[in-house]
Amino acid sequence: MNAAALLQFDGIGKSFAGVPVLREVTFSVLPGRTVGLVGENGAGKSTLMNILGGNLQPDTGRLLFDGRPYAPRSPTEAARQGIAFIHQELNLFTNLSLAENLFITAFPRAGGLPLIARKALRAQASALLAEVGLDLPPDTLVERLSAGERQLVEIAKALSLEARLIIFDEPTTSLSARETKALFALIGRLRARGIALIYISHILDDVLRLSDQIVVLRDGELVGHGPCAQFDRASLIALMVGRNLSQGYPVRGSTPSAEPVLEVEALSQPGVIREISFTLHRGEVLGASGLMGAGRSELARILFGLDPCQRGSIRLNGRSLARQSCGKRIRQGLAFLTENRREEGLCLEASIADNIALVSLRRYSQPPVGLLKLEAIRDAVARMGNAVRLAARAGGEQPVKTLSGGNQQKVVLAKWLLARPDVLILDEPTRGIDVGAKFEVYQLIRELADQGAGILLISSELEELIGLCDRILVLRHGEIKDCLRRDQFDRERILRSALQETTDR
Repeated sequence: MNAAALLQFDGIGKSFAGVPVLREVTFSVLPGRTVGLVGENGAGKSTLMNILGGNLQPDTGRLLFDGRPYAPRSPTEAARQGIAFIHQELNLFTNLSLAENLFITAFPRAGGLPLIARKALRAQASALLAEVGLDLPPDTLVERLSAGERQLVEIAKALSLEARLIIFDEPTTSLSARETKALFALIGRLRARGIALIYISHILDDVLRLSDQIVVLRDGELVGHGPCAQFDRASLIALMVGRNLSQGYPVRGSTPSAEPVLEVEALSQPGVIREISFTLHRGEVLGASGLMGAGRSELARILFGLDPCQRGSIRLNGRSLARQSCGKRIRQGLAFLTENRREEGLCLEASIADNIALVSLRRYSQPPVGLLKLEAIRDAVARMGNAVRLAARAGGEQPVKTLSGGNQQKVVLAKWLLARPDVLILDEPTRGIDVGAKFEVYQLIRELADQGAGILLISSELEELIGLCDRILVLRHGEIKDCLRRDQFDRERILRSALQETTDR
C-alpha cells in the first residue's frame, strides 16, 4: 500500500446472494492524480463506487482515506469526508436556481435567524461558478442550462463542499465537443489544486488522455493496474473482455436489396427539420450523422409518431403512416430504440420478462377476453434473451434496474426484436455501454440487416457509422446536407458536411 495515498482500497470483496461481484480489489489514489477506472458493464465498477460512496458496505477488506480507516454508512457521511460524485444522471433540481442548487444542504444564514442570507448566497455562488468557468448569473434556473453547463454546476457543488476526491462517472456522454474540451481543461485545473480524481468512462481514448494510473476490472477482479504509459487502447480492450477483438465490426453476410421499406419525402417541421427525403431499403443499414442539434433524434421521433410533423409523407412497406399513433406504427412494423433508455425505453421497476414482452402482448393474448398465454410469453422472452446474449438470472424475473447499462440496452433490443420489425430506428444504441457489449450490439445490427430488416442508425461516433453502414446521411440544422455510399465514406467529408454548407449532394 502507498503511504502517500489519499484513498486506498485494500482487498475489497462483495457478494450478492452468494454471487461474488468484487474479489480482493486493491489499489490507491494519490492527491492531484487521476485514476482511470475501466471495465465492461457488470465488471464491478458501480459496486466499488457504491462502497466508496457509502451506499454499500464491503464483505471483506477495508478502505483508508487520508491514512485513516474509512467506512461510510451513507452518501452524506462520504460527502462530509470530502468525497464527491459527478454522476452520468446529474442530481440537480431543475426548477431551482444555480445558487440554490449549490447550497441546497447548507444555505448561508442571516445572523442567528433561520433565514437565508440571499446576498451572501449569490456572492458565494458567483465565486464558485467563476471557479469552474461558468459565466452565468447565480439566479439562473438550472432548467435553462445545457448538459455541459449542468455538469459544471455539479462540479462547483463538489468544490463548495471542499471535496478532496471527485469521481467522474461517464462525464462526456451527453456533452458536445466544445463542452467536453472545457470539462477536460477544468479537470486539469482540479488536479493542479491537488484534488484526486477517479475517471470512469467507456471512451478509452479519453481515459488514456486524462489518467496517470489505470485500473481495469473484469468480473469483479483487478486484471490490470499501472501507469497510463503501460496501456494502449488495444491492451485495455483485451484486458476488459478477456480476449482480443481484432475485428472491430462484424463482417456483412449479405447486401441490401433494391426494395424500399421506408420512404420519407419532404418531411418538415418548422424549427426542427426541413425537407427531409430519403429511402431505406430492405437489408440496409442507413446511418444518420451530424453535430448535436442537427435534428437526428428529432427526425427519429417524428418518424415514430412521438412528435408532430407539419408536412411531408412517410410510407412503410408502401403504406402511409399519416396521422397514425405510435401503437399503430409498431403494429405495421416500425420500432424505435430511444437514446434515453432509462427514462423512455424501459420500465425500470418491472422485470426483464415484462419489459421484453411489453410491445408484443397483443400477439400472446387469447381471444375473446384477452387472457395472456403465459407459457408462450416465457418461451419467447427466453428466446429473445438468448438472441441478444443477455447476462441475467434465468426466468426473466430479475428487475431491469439491477442490470448493467449494457444488459439494459440488450433488454430494449430484445423487446423490439420480439416485435419483428421491418424497420428499426436506433438512436445512439451503444451510448454508455462497454466495448464488449458494443460488439454484441453490432452483431445484432448485422444479423437484423442480413434477415432483411431496414436499419436507421443514428450515432455520434463516426467510426461506428463507417464500420456498420451501407450509406450515411449527414444532417445540419435539420436538413440533409450529404448522402454518401460506402465507397465514398471519408471522415473529413462527413465532418465538413456537418459543419458547413456543401454543394456536393
